[in-house]
Amino acid sequence: MDISTKPVTPLLPRRCETGPVVIAQLGQTLDGRIATVTGASKYINGSAALDHLHRLRAQVDAVLVGVGTAMADDPQLTVRRVDGTHPARVVIDPKGRASADLRLFGDGQAPVFVVTSPGVAVPDGATPIRIDPRDGQLPPGAIVAALSAMGLQRLLVEGGADTLARFLDADVVDLLHILMAPMILGSGKAGLALKPVESLKEARRPQTGVHVFDDGDVLFTCDLRQNWERDE
Repeated sequence: MDISTKPVTPLLPRRCETGPVVIAQLGQTLDGRIATVTGASKYINGSAALDHLHRLRAQVDAVLVGVGTAMADDPQLTVRRVDGTHPARVVIDPKGRASADLRLFGDGQAPVFVVTSPGVAVPDGATPIRIDPRDGQLPPGAIVAALSAMGLQRLLVEGGADTLARFLDADVVDLLHILMAPMILGSGKAGLALKPVESLKEARRPQTGVHVFDDGDVLFTCDLRQNWERDE
């Protein structure tokens, strides 16, 4: 495990010659919470972590969020804190819950896509991507394939926790960045809730780098494509 205090260069190739690359990010406290019991979450992570998130946005083709995050936070998903090009914005909305007055539908900053089910209307300002649902959800693998076919091959899954968990459980995430703030809540919403495993042998063991930011946040860069082996 490497520990560094140098600026982080995201582990994204410039070109995806062998297919799409999916990176996911999660900001949380030391005890794995992403919000208080009342839902307050701004800002658990500090300024350096936000800069890092915007650097990630600047290096991907599209940023994905679930409709719950879109409705709760009304995010713009643009690059504002660093130099770079705004990525396409993608809202995953199987049942057409997204409000038409969300800022990203009308700001004109970058293209907006809504991944939804057949027959579901999307707000003006967005282009629909319709995928057949499975058990009420849109399969992450099908979402990645549809975006890749449109030329959007470097993807950042930014939120929320439930969306991130579905992508991890579907084994479509290549790289995971966990931004950990030096804060303990002791209660509130947990960051990751994945399918249960029965033994430690089933646990993911990604190759991980550790980066300490000046304001105290710690970034774990986890390469899920490579596992480390524990000595028995």
